[in-house]
Amino acid sequence: MTETSALGILLAAGKGMRMKSERPKVLHRLAGATLLAHVLQAAKAAGLARLAVVVGPEMEEVGAAATALDPKLEVFVQAEQLGTADAVKAARRALEDFPGQVLILYGDTPLLRPETIAKVRAELDAGADLVVIGFDTENPAGYGRLLLDDRGQLVGIREEKDASAEERALTLCNSGIMAFRSGKTLLGLLGRIGNDNAKGEFYLTDAVALARSDRLEARMVTSDPEEVLGVNSRAELAAAEAVMQKRLRAAIMANGATLTAPETVFLSHDTRVGKDVVIEPHVVIGERVTIEDGATIRAFCHIEGARIGKRAVVGPFARLRPGATLATEAHIGNFVEIKQSELGEGAKVNHLTYIGDASVGARANVGAGTITCNYDGFDKHRTEIGAGAFIGSNSSLVAPVKIGEGAYVGSGSVISKDVAPDALALTRSPQEEHPGWAAKVRERRGRKPKTPENKRR
Repeated sequence: MTETSALGILLAAGKGMRMKSERPKVLHRLAGATLLAHVLQAAKAAGLARLAVVVGPEMEEVGAAATALDPKLEVFVQAEQLGTADAVKAARRALEDFPGQVLILYGDTPLLRPETIAKVRAELDAGADLVVIGFDTENPAGYGRLLLDDRGQLVGIREEKDASAEERALTLCNSGIMAFRSGKTLLGLLGRIGNDNAKGEFYLTDAVALARSDRLEARMVTSDPEEVLGVNSRAELAAAEAVMQKRLRAAIMANGATLTAPETVFLSHDTRVGKDVVIEPHVVIGERVTIEDGATIRAFCHIEGARIGKRAVVGPFARLRPGATLATEAHIGNFVEIKQSELGEGAKVNHLTYIGDASVGARANVGAGTITCNYDGFDKHRTEIGAGAFIGSNSSLVAPVKIGEGAYVGSGSVISKDVAPDALALTRSPQEEHPGWAAKVRERRGRKPKTPENKRR
């Protein structure tokens, strides 16, 4: 990768009217992260050490989100939306005297790869003064067209509204992403861009023709159309999500995980999956999830903010909420919910159970229908279950409470006091039996027992 210093200016002043949302367009999420975060991450991965974002008036939320991701990032405001060149002018202070490369990126193109940015930078290192990312598409409607001369050299960009019929027939399109040899190069072109066009805006794309007139070298780097997809509507957001999920699935499979039905598994931008992991169909994984080697995630699970240890088994139909940590070979079964809790090595919680704000020791077994009563209406309290303890089915553990190592809790118990190690605790009422009671009731009501013989009659 090039060692030349580089500045990335992300244009994020668009209102995103087609999103029909109160939220700024670039703060909509893709695989759990904002569109803006994806672009910033790609820029950093491509070696852009200095970053700036251009926002519109009253878009403090976008600026705050950007600086939260990178405290050193600079935020500039475009007072009026008068075109892309005008947006870049808003960041003039960052450009002045900047000796390195300058890349103009967009906050709504979250699929751009660091590798493509690196190609652009390599062209600048090889002598180009200006580089444009273009793409070829069968449906070029709405895009500016890249104009090439007889030698295939880039000579200009024509916005569609200003294009002739012949130019509109071209399929080589402009992504909008451009790069310049230095801040001085960009500023020298920027000040000469006018607004004599159909929309009366200052187009940064005019810099190509101006560069050619100055005998500067303009080059083009091509990319896949999906990589430079701009998100301007909910439909385009869904299309971008589909592309991102396909990438994420391919990456974890390439690293040794098995997805039995990849198209039904949804991952987050930061999902970490080890080798020999098996993920069955219809699994949704949110942010901050790590799944270690050899674990199995069975069908129809929802997982977020959790760490799943080696050879652990989760599901089917399980939910792991933030703070769930499963040690090696822990088992979580069907219709089990775990939240802010740690399960020790080999611990089992296999059926219809809620474990919240708790620790479950190694090789402990929690029976079906058990709940930790962790909330008293005001505060959360913890439950501690010792190693090797056995919690009988349909038990309620009223926190704060400790179940000692090797202790037994009888089925159907409500435990509100600590249980000593190796003790048996139960709170059942004594069982009573009244012989013949059921027969007498049926006789008074004129009913017969519901046996197979009576049903046939």
